[in-house]
Amino acid sequence: MTILYVHGMGGGGDSRIPSILKDLLGPGFEVVIRTYDFDPEVASGQISAWASETCPDLVIGESMGATHAVALKGVPHLFVSPSLNAPLFFNVLSSLAVIPGVTKFFDWYYKPKAGDRQNLHFDRKTLKKWKDVRREAFLNTPLNGSKDYFHAFFGTRDKFRRSGVVLVRTWKKYFGEGSWTMYDGSHFMEEEYIRTLLVPAILSLLK
Repeated sequence: MTILYVHGMGGGGDSRIPSILKDLLGPGFEVVIRTYDFDPEVASGQISAWASETCPDLVIGESMGATHAVALKGVPHLFVSPSLNAPLFFNVLSSLAVIPGVTKFFDWYYKPKAGDRQNLHFDRKTLKKWKDVRREAFLNTPLNGSKDYFHAFFGTRDKFRRSGVVLVRTWKKYFGEGSWTMYDGSHFMEEEYIRTLLVPAILSLLK
């Protein structure tokens, strides 16, 4: 069974959750995790190509990777802390990016950890693309007629819920009632919940 894992902002080929999944799922499961471009138009092409190449049985989208994961049609989807509103915040930030020093500050503030990680550059042109990419991706939602399976996991202590970047209300609007589970953890799903929630959900879908 093949799982295509779409990492969040600043993540990449050595992201934590897919690494844990590889250990927990063991033989018989392949977790494909690759570092994609921060430019959402480039990333959409990359991820679509990887989906065509690997023919995944399941797609998992984490945080900002949720937008790209939603767009992949004809496959079951699971999500960890989907940041569905981040593209809208980026659209606002794009207006500020014309101010000298703003792009440089965000590049510094959100600089990823060392390793196989996504390179982040918050220039105006890239930030403005996110809203359109989100709109196109959301054509593949139950609200717009999609028959794909979608289920999300949200942490009760997710600090990004306070800002609205992660919002259960937005998820409910597009994906409907009963399509999410709350866990008593943070935005970055702790290993105990990977074991007790995410892995059982994967096995249930791929049994």
